[in-house]
Amino acid sequence: MFLFLIPLLVGFIFNSLSAFTAEFSRRFGDKAGSFITILLRDILGIPVWAAGFFLAAWTASPLIFDSTPGAKAAGWILIAAGGLIILASLITIRLRSLAPSTGDALAQSGIYARVRHPIHSGTFLEFLGLFIIRPSVTIGLACALGVIWVLIQTICEEWDLLQRIPQYRDYMNRVPRFFPKVR
Repeated sequence: MFLFLIPLLVGFIFNSLSAFTAEFSRRFGDKAGSFITILLRDILGIPVWAAGFFLAAWTASPLIFDSTPGAKAAGWILIAAGGLIILASLITIRLRSLAPSTGDALAQSGIYARVRHPIHSGTFLEFLGLFIIRPSVTIGLACALGVIWVLIQTICEEWDLLQRIPQYRDYMNRVPRFFPKVR
């Protein structure tokens, strides 16, 4: 029943290791450091943990609550909103999202003017939406672990960004981490 945890956790670990671009670049050079980051995140990380979520969804598991049609519609809206936030984030940072490097400039425009980690914010919304649509024990566990992983990933990425982009510390003081300030 819990075999989905293997790819889920392995993918999370590889994805988190990808947050050390500065260290990889220091040890192996800028191009190799960027390549290692891409390998860890885009080949060994995201696809593997996504496979864990698919396995969790297909694993027979008791429901924690019954999801009504209205709740399922709300879940799909949350997934779509999370996807749009992630897409807007990727459009803003363009190549930096594909191949982070020690020469990256600080992203402060678009959605990044309001939130430091909008991709992670979108991911939170997608986890919540997925759980509302399919509130099984396995999906609940996968989403809970996903939230914990995103929090750890954020800490790792911020450490790396402080190494690679000197202005990041001031940016951290001005812009909230996951959710925009309500005025």
